[in-house]
Amino acid sequence: MRLQLHALAYNLANFLRTLALPEEVQHWSLTSIRDKLVKIGAKLVSHARYAIFQMAKVAVSRDLFRRILANIADLRCRAPTPC
Repeated sequence: MRLQLHALAYNLANFLRTLALPEEVQHWSLTSIRDKLVKIGAKLVSHARYAIFQMAKVAVSRDLFRRILANIADLRCRAPTPC
């Protein structure tokens, strides 16, 4: 069972890397992606009208993070159902 879960996680990460990451970071290894995108220190500061997601300085830049999120959102729009 553990082997199947690891294989599924590896395939999902490779799928995401090829479809959602911008070209300048597609050469990153899966370990780099995990360390820089998934295992980052962050703080959520919420106010009455907005919430701010403050990421650590060692994480990826704001622009790169936004482009990755936009690419993931575009993947949802490619699905058979309309956005």
